[in-house]
Amino acid sequence: MGEEIGTEDETVGRPRRSPSAARTPVAAGARGSERGAAAREPGAREPGAAGRGPEAVAPTPPRGFDAAGGLAALRGLLDRPLTSYYLLLSCAGLLLLIGLTMVFSATSVKDYAEDGNASASVTKQAIFAVIGIGAFWVCQRLPASTYRSLGRPLLFASVALLVVLNLLVAIARLTKQESASFGPVEARLNWLFVGGIQLQPSELAKFAMVLWGAHLVARKGAALGWWRELATPLFPVVGLLFVLVGYNDTGTMLCLLALVVGLLWAAGVRMRVFGALAAAGLVGIGLLVAVASLGAGSGERGADNYRLARLDMFFNPPDPETCKLNDCLQFYQGRLAIEHGGWFGVGLGKGSLKWDWLPEAHNDFIFAIIAEELGVIGCVVVLTLFAVLAYTGFRIARRVDDPFRRLAATAVTTWLVSQAVINIGGVVGLLPITGLPLPFISDGGSALVVTLAGIGMLASFARAEPDAARALHARPPARWVRLLWAPLPPLPGRRRRPATPPAGRGSVPRSRERRHDDQAAPRGVRQDRSRGGTASERRR
Repeated sequence: MGEEIGTEDETVGRPRRSPSAARTPVAAGARGSERGAAAREPGAREPGAAGRGPEAVAPTPPRGFDAAGGLAALRGLLDRPLTSYYLLLSCAGLLLLIGLTMVFSATSVKDYAEDGNASASVTKQAIFAVIGIGAFWVCQRLPASTYRSLGRPLLFASVALLVVLNLLVAIARLTKQESASFGPVEARLNWLFVGGIQLQPSELAKFAMVLWGAHLVARKGAALGWWRELATPLFPVVGLLFVLVGYNDTGTMLCLLALVVGLLWAAGVRMRVFGALAAAGLVGIGLLVAVASLGAGSGERGADNYRLARLDMFFNPPDPETCKLNDCLQFYQGRLAIEHGGWFGVGLGKGSLKWDWLPEAHNDFIFAIIAEELGVIGCVVVLTLFAVLAYTGFRIARRVDDPFRRLAATAVTTWLVSQAVINIGGVVGLLPITGLPLPFISDGGSALVVTLAGIGMLASFARAEPDAARALHARPPARWVRLLWAPLPPLPGRRRRPATPPAGRGSVPRSRERRHDDQAAPRGVRQDRSRGGTASERRR
């Protein structure tokens, strides 16, 4: 007595359930089947036998530590709304940090020997990195409509700069000088110097081609299946850019070709178009290789064709002992740097090939310095970051719902990844040497600023993914974050639609004609639509 009735079961010591809380037949049957299955297993013990002996309860393995659990956790992380945005910021930021570090390592010795200032080149590169971060900040705040409208002006500006550059370079070749100037503008091979500011118009042409080409292809839509739609005006403009860029820089022309191929591939163009592009590209590359004997690029009239020599060195590698001090110096020293590095490298800053042994160690062959000082591990880290960048860019292109964003994201990703592949392939010997810089890492201000601007556009598209936009609107950041970093993207499905045009002033439909009989109501008087009379009268 004294115990509350109905609080505990007298047999098993469990709380009693009220009749209203009785188990459902489904739950009771399921638990009964579980008890039956446990009883049928050999060596199974009763649930109440826990704690009766050391062998009573078998230890259960922790969840989440097996391969299936790890893949499920990774899949859960990748399915988050803002994963594309954070992956893009992470890989781009790490590549930029590695680039500044390696530029300092590759240039400090030479700068100290020439000017007594070991940080001269890295300071200049850091200034361009700050400008590039500003370009990234601006580009990630812009909507897609602004990028559409910027395509044509940027294309005209890049073509004009390329024309001025080629004319001044041609004048310099005719007068047998290294550079030519016109007022405050000076041209030297691939660079324009405007009032002391160094520009590379081919880098601006890449970004302009992305914006203009994506807008043009998205506007044409299904009409791209017709050859005349591709021939006007896409192919003439692309051909003009190829000639203006490729005359002095074949590597950048190949990067533009890869960009155009990626753009058309994302648009779903038929395979025979790519066959025609491949044939035209091979013919164009052959012509550009041939004109190097006439003074194109860094060649000289009457001298050996350096472009043909690079191709011949790739297909028929010479004996390094016979040409390591003359024709294949860069080729040989690059392989030597990779051999010195081994698996773990000689240490950051401790490489010896940058002591003016390896030409263009800070620019075209900076990957060889990474291989020498950081070894295979450092090379794998750089390659992994570029692989993550490729995955993120194509992920953004797959997830956005706007055709322009999808095409522009594919084009930017193809541009950056193909440029990295061409550079690294030339350094390790898998591709011919083209003199193309490594994105984010090689020394060069114009290339770094334009690359970070392209990453900013990708970041804007990543925030505009449908799931990301809904998540940002569901839990918007603080107002000062939106003002200082990036505004909220538009919600999917809420784009403004053009107003429907007014109906034509044709014949009036019969159902809307006015009645001309005696029962027509006078204008301005509303007819009484209520049904009068009783129900029986209405039935009659």
